[in-house]
Amino acid sequence: MQELKDRIRKDGIVKDGSVLKVDKFLNHQIDAKLLKHIAEEYKRRFEGEEITKILTIEASGIAIAIMVALEFDVPLVFAKKNKTKNIAGSVYTTPVESFTHGTTYDIIVSKDFLKPEDKVLIIDDFLANGKALQGLITLVKAAGAEIVGAGVVIEKGFQPGGDFIRNEMGVRLESLAIVESMTVEGGVVFKE
Repeated sequence: MQELKDRIRKDGIVKDGSVLKVDKFLNHQIDAKLLKHIAEEYKRRFEGEEITKILTIEASGIAIAIMVALEFDVPLVFAKKNKTKNIAGSVYTTPVESFTHGTTYDIIVSKDFLKPEDKVLIIDDFLANGKALQGLITLVKAAGAEIVGAGVVIEKGFQPGGDFIRNEMGVRLESLAIVESMTVEGGVVFKE
């Protein structure tokens, strides 16, 4: 998606440790018009697929997933990172390791919101090692629901997550911008 790549080149900041900061437009301050275009692109890419739920993980995937849910006219469910008093009854849960935060936490979805008859499109902002997506896929499988595919806004193609999701897990993965390499000095190079 050229608009996204242009925005990453303009406002993205590469930090040491393979970190790409896009907080000026994607996951802290949000460019709603760009998110609308991202959602429209996912609608185009998954056109003709029956989708009954959008699933993401808190927190930075939520804004993107809301826009996608609007495009598909289906509910959005987000996996919580901590069990709260608001989640009553049974839940699906699995541990997830965060590349960005360097921690492991349990993600949780109430069984009330993920059912065997659901056809789920998973949406997230970043894909590096793929642990968050793997966790979301595990929750969908635990529910007995169907995974239609996964959409990631920015994939770090030089890390193993995308290949693992596509090849080992067999999930259709649509990434809007795949970073082939990035350095503090040279910036971002995209896979074409």
